Amino acid sequence: MSGNPANVGAHGPIPAAAGIGLRFPHHGQVLQQRPPVAWFEVHAENYLGGGAARRVLERVRADYPLSLHGVGLSLGSAGELDAQHLARIAELVRSTEPGLVSEHLSWSVVGGEYLADLLPLPMTEEALDVVCRHVEQTQAVLRRRILIENPSSYLQFSHSTIPEWEFITAIAQRSGCGILCDVNNIFVSASNHGWDAHTYLDALPTGAVAEIHLAGHALRELADGSVLRIDDHGSPVAAQVWSLYARALRRFGPMPTLIEWDNDIPAFDRLLAEAAQAGALLRGEAAASHACAA
Repeated sequence: MSGNPANVGAHGPIPAAAGIGLRFPHHGQVLQQRPPVAWFEVHAENYLGGGAARRVLERVRADYPLSLHGVGLSLGSAGELDAQHLARIAELVRSTEPGLVSEHLSWSVVGGEYLADLLPLPMTEEALDVVCRHVEQTQAVLRRRILIENPSSYLQFSHSTIPEWEFITAIAQRSGCGILCDVNNIFVSASNHGWDAHTYLDALPTGAVAEIHLAGHALRELADGSVLRIDDHGSPVAAQVWSLYARALRRFGPMPTLIEWDNDIPAFDRLLAEAAQAGALLRGEAAASHACAA
């Protein structure tokens, strides 16, 4: 594994500023207008096939810092990683030289079949061993440190023995990976399971967190009258999540922050407005940190 810090690529670091998740409907506008965005993140699997999509990515990479966010490695699968898929990710990493590479703490492959979801893991010592082995393998192939994103979840396994925040901390400590702290996911999972979101956030090691994600979520009322929060990335960031983000910045300091919006994708200006709100909080925390250090 290379000695590069988690947020530094060959063409420079991902800045401690607000970036936007680049989706296909906005490719043309970004290429034509070169909007004032600090950096972009893309889902790696959307660009593995070459062709027009890869050409767009190469043009974007020439003008903006880039992060690759994987959704298909299935680090939590009990079987072996898909070596061919990992090799294709490695080729994309070599080609684009992103400042950040990240994946999910989840599984989505069983018996060679890919499932259209990011499924939760039992939080057990056995599962921890599997994930750490797969993270180490991925970092060895990519020759760089990766970040692991905490999941959003809607159920818990009765035989789980490790709190989720301790589980992801242990992965970072044992494998040397970093953590992508998805603040919306923390809020969603904590609300669904009765956890304390502040306890979760405060338990993550400050030196390991290297990126933050923000997104919107939906509420669904169940038959028993309870409310389930769904991480659908289809709306503005909720007020409670902005509050939790401010707490994350106080704990971890200013760092790369991404606005994700994957469903009911709005006009690009709406994403710019969300990024501007994150940027204002980032600048405020940076100013406060500078004042304290003076």
